[in-house]
Amino acid sequence: MLHDGQRALVVDPGDERVVFEAIQRLGVKLDAILVTHHHADHTGGVAALRDATGAQVFGPKHETMPEPLTRLGEGDVISPLGLSLQVFEVPGHTAGHIAYFGQTDGQAPLLFCGDTLFSAGCGRLFEGSPAQMLSSLSRLAALPDDTRVCCAHEYTASGLVFARMLEPDNPALIKRQAEVAALRRQHQPSLPSTIGLEKATNPFLRTHLPEMVSVVRRFDPAALDPVGVFAALRTWKNQF
Repeated sequence: MLHDGQRALVVDPGDERVVFEAIQRLGVKLDAILVTHHHADHTGGVAALRDATGAQVFGPKHETMPEPLTRLGEGDVISPLGLSLQVFEVPGHTAGHIAYFGQTDGQAPLLFCGDTLFSAGCGRLFEGSPAQMLSSLSRLAALPDDTRVCCAHEYTASGLVFARMLEPDNPALIKRQAEVAALRRQHQPSLPSTIGLEKATNPFLRTHLPEMVSVVRRFDPAALDPVGVFAALRTWKNQF
C-alpha cells in the first residue's frame, strides 16, 4: 500500500481482508488498485475491494483479469495519487506481466515489480522463456540504483541462502544476509530493497559476471551463452 494520509493505492491485493483492515486503521480512501499479473494470489481481493470502495483497477493488457479494469501496456502512464507511474511489459513469470515505475519528487523512485524481480531472486518461469525473463530483469537492473524495489513476496531470506551458496565470499551478500536475519527475527519486512542492492546480491542480476558464469557452468557445462547461463541458474534454483 502507498498512501498520502487521505488516499491510498494497493498493488496485487491477493487478500481483501488485510487491505480493508489497513484502510480502516489508517482512515484513508482506497483510490486505485494496481495489478501486475493474473495469478490468484495477486488478484484474489480485487473484486471485493473494487466493489466496496469504487477504486479504479489497472492491470495488464494481455492477461485474464477481474473485470472491469483499465488495461495497460508498454509505455502507458497512469497517475494514481498524483504519482506518475510508467508501465513496463516484463514477461517471463507470466506472458503478460507488467511493472510500474515512478519517479517521485524529492524521494527515491518506486518500482512495483510483482513476481518478476524478488529481493535476492526472481519469479519462476511459468509462461515466459528464459530469454524473455533475462531481458525483463536486465531492463529493471538498468533503473537508477536508488530505485525502491517493491516486489510482491517476502522471499529474501530463502533467496539469500541460494545466493550465498553461489557466492560464499561476496561481502555484500554476507552483510545483507545478517541484516535480513535480524529484521525477520523482529517480524519486520526486508522490503523494499533497492536496485543497487539487488545488483550486488541477487544472482539473477549477476549472470553476466565472469565469476557467476563460472559457477553456473559447473552446474551445467552446456550453459554457453547469456540466456543459457540464466536458464541454468533458474533450473538450479528450482531444484535447490
